[in-house]
Amino acid sequence: MGKLTLCALRAVLVVLLVGTVLVQALMVWTLVSGNDPEDGSLPLTPLRVITILGLVSAQIVLVCVWRLVTMVRRRTVFSPAAFRYVDAVIGAIVAAALAWFAVTILNAPGQRDDPGVTVIMGGVDLAILGVALIVLVLRMLLAQAVARDAEASQMQAELNDVI
Repeated sequence: MGKLTLCALRAVLVVLLVGTVLVQALMVWTLVSGNDPEDGSLPLTPLRVITILGLVSAQIVLVCVWRLVTMVRRRTVFSPAAFRYVDAVIGAIVAAALAWFAVTILNAPGQRDDPGVTVIMGGVDLAILGVALIVLVLRMLLAQAVARDAEASQMQAELNDVI
């Protein structure tokens, strides 16, 4: 990857991380200060707590991607050390799907007249889980690449011994 691409990706990651932290801080401030303008029509406090937890999962993904980008820059991404970051990304995406499922459950009673909204929200949850499956497949490809890299290094060492 080129330096410009890596710098652009890091800039996007920083903006997203700062944005999620600011949104979290505002939500925590609203919950702690008691200035919650909840009017009783929708349980905003549980939704805010779930949103804060969902943003934590997004932040975990952002930090892990940052670490993987660093490994790409150092040309060490095809090593077993990369698996812990990819596994953390998968776990965070599953956690986000669970958070969204909780939001769907909280929102469902208010959608009795229009259950299509709940069905759409369930579809979004399924899509989030699909992203976790895609990352799992990419993890399998990374495992194959790490194995091939180790095999190539071993063959190179054997070739160096022969020559």
